[in-house]
Amino acid sequence: MGLVEGVEGIKILTLDSSSSSGSVSLCQGESLVAESFLNVRSTHSEKLLKQVDLLLGETGWRLEDLDLFAVVTGPGSFTGLRIGIATIKGLAQVLKKPAVPVSTLQTVAMNLPLSPVPICAFLDARKKEVYSQLFEWHPTSGPVAIGEPVVLPPERLLLDLSGPVALVGDGVPLYFQMIKGILAERALIPVATAHQLRASKASWLALQAYQSGLVQEAAEIHPTYIRPSDAELNLSVKQSNLKRG
Repeated sequence: MGLVEGVEGIKILTLDSSSSSGSVSLCQGESLVAESFLNVRSTHSEKLLKQVDLLLGETGWRLEDLDLFAVVTGPGSFTGLRIGIATIKGLAQVLKKPAVPVSTLQTVAMNLPLSPVPICAFLDARKKEVYSQLFEWHPTSGPVAIGEPVVLPPERLLLDLSGPVALVGDGVPLYFQMIKGILAERALIPVATAHQLRASKASWLALQAYQSGLVQEAAEIHPTYIRPSDAELNLSVKQSNLKRG
């Protein structure tokens, strides 16, 4: 698919459920129309559709008015990602509208626009590891990847970084002392609110992908895990034990 013209009026619904917090946004072209962000202890399955209904009601938009659906596809919480993706798949398939997957790591890098140094997305992956990827800020494309996404122990990742770097993501406050101990003055760390993912940031990235023709059938969208799930690890262990037996 080629470049898409005239995207100013395109209405976009975007969901992020990749972490304990979750957000929903409605955008028209590059303009944010409405956004809901919740960082509370509840499952995304209980909140996402309620947030969608709330925003549609407040804006006067109908589901049928939407032109594009977008969803943050990971890495992140396995359960959260599945809920968000299933929600977007269902809506896009019923309405026969295009969908765009968006990287969690690129989305959080959107929180540091115009950074003069490389941006290191630094997200808590649990199990004493972080999801990470390096980006450079491009004036028209936003954060452009300059490395592959990885999942590593934070100390190992930090020791591999060279030169000044801006770190962003929920892993930064979690490992703040380690970051300052290893990188010292080379670490540029933004204010606390910059470490939270927002659906509106993912919406802008989705619009760029849409303009470039990088849309998908909803059925083709899948989570990006980077590492195997606990279920896959347990299955691998069982299979290994059976072979030994």
